[in-house]
Amino acid sequence: MPIHKFTLGTPGEASQPDAIKAAFAEFFSMIIFVFAGQGSGLAFSKLTDGASATPSGLIIASLAHAFALFVAVSVGANISGGHVNPAVTFGVLVGGNISFFRSILYWIAQLLGSVVACYLLKFATGGQATPAFSLSSGVSVWNAFIFEAVMTFGLVYTVYATAVDPKKENVGIIAPIAIGFIVGANILVGGAFDGASMNPAVSFGPAVVSWSWTNHWVYWLGPMAGAAIAAIVYDTIFICDAMHEPLTQYNDF
Repeated sequence: MPIHKFTLGTPGEASQPDAIKAAFAEFFSMIIFVFAGQGSGLAFSKLTDGASATPSGLIIASLAHAFALFVAVSVGANISGGHVNPAVTFGVLVGGNISFFRSILYWIAQLLGSVVACYLLKFATGGQATPAFSLSSGVSVWNAFIFEAVMTFGLVYTVYATAVDPKKENVGIIAPIAIGFIVGANILVGGAFDGASMNPAVSFGPAVVSWSWTNHWVYWLGPMAGAAIAAIVYDTIFICDAMHEPLTQYNDF
């Protein structure tokens, strides 16, 4: 079990220049991702007079999130590892590839980046708030929990396979696009049911701006559970006791 590889670190990490730079990288990457991803929904809603919940709207959201995440991961990869997701950071933490105190710094930066992006969208659109994630009619909180856990499992499993695994070799080059693709594909699957967040920060920003917290816990617990399971499964079966390399940068970039 990789949990024995858990690294606490020290509070002093928060003041180290490389950790501060990494936090800023996560902050700006999150702004890029959320502004483009959530902004695409607002733009489509405006173009269709509010009818964003359509098959074409789902496809637009999938493509926008896939492209934006590809870019957001790429621009942060050499500095912070390009997590752009508290669940990814948690999965990496479970596998012992990042310290707990550094993870806290990442989580703060990611949440702030999402909130700032949503407020920027609100100002840019003349006061149109980014709607909070919500469950579709007939979808229970446990249905949504399973959706979020399974989709995030796929995301973090992809992160481990393409970015964390010491044996990845040239596969690491395609890590950002693989990560973007799995998120886009998952949105096509779960978007009509619970919005397909897979990312607590992406859910947090809209919730703050619209001040709507109904069933918000699902968008934290589901992704965190899926991330932890993916980390344990991949590390136990495929990495085992091989030497870990910290996910502070994708070395193939």
